[in-house]
Amino acid sequence: MTVPFVSKPKPTTTTAPNWVQPVLLLAPAGLWLLLLLVVPTLLIFELSLVPNINPGGIVNPSGLDNYLRIFQPIALQVIARSLFLAIGTTVLTLALGFPVAYWLALIAPKRWQNLLLLGFVLPLWTSSLLRSYAWITILRPTGVLNTVLSSIGLPTLDLLNRPAAVVIGMTYSLLPYMVLILYASLEKLDRRLLEASADLGATPQQTFWRVTVPQTLPGIAAGMLLVFINGLGDFINPELLGGTSSMTAARLIYNQFLGATQNWGFGSALSMVLIMLVSLAIALLIKYGDNHAKSI
Repeated sequence: MTVPFVSKPKPTTTTAPNWVQPVLLLAPAGLWLLLLLVVPTLLIFELSLVPNINPGGIVNPSGLDNYLRIFQPIALQVIARSLFLAIGTTVLTLALGFPVAYWLALIAPKRWQNLLLLGFVLPLWTSSLLRSYAWITILRPTGVLNTVLSSIGLPTLDLLNRPAAVVIGMTYSLLPYMVLILYASLEKLDRRLLEASADLGATPQQTFWRVTVPQTLPGIAAGMLLVFINGLGDFINPELLGGTSSMTAARLIYNQFLGATQNWGFGSALSMVLIMLVSLAIALLIKYGDNHAKSI
């Protein structure tokens, strides 16, 4: 008599849904962004709808009066000055940073590249406040710059407490960021394309504008966006180097919250405008930057 073989049932294992692991991985960062970015932005937006609110006042959103104040000539002039300083700083950092990044990535000896790059970004290890005070020492009427100019018989320059001093200070502070991004983009450049362009009879200028620049355009756009965003929201350089002639949006927002005026609603409305401008710039970079990268 044979006993029939009965297979033991396999133990059933329960597997978590596919969405559980991504949620667990993203939860800490998502919670951090929710508490420190999304919630404060919503609070600022709520305050921007409350006219003439002071510390301790009742939050009762009632309209767009604060946003309408932005269209007054004085506020528009401040926003235009902020955009002008940010754009000027962006253009200047690109003009100064691209040759440096090009030399570091393509010309400098390989064994010295890391050391040279470290030396160039070394000023970032110091406080931005300390760097601004250093520029005050350089640009003031009896400072280092005018002392040197006087010693060689050249006229002195009145730069401190003017927009030019703000552009100089912001360019010095943000130039390492531009160089780092451009260096990362230029380092990935396929040098065979440069050699092929030279073999086909292109001049160095043609190779630069038709090969190098198109290949590194995403890096250029990313560097310009980073410098523009930081320049638009910079407070220290306009405050210390610009004086009363360089009132910017960041300084005006500071005055609305911590200055004598104490109008949190108007300051919140200005903050939301800056957030929208930065978001628009990022959206344009994502849209057109990705399209250009795919076309290359």
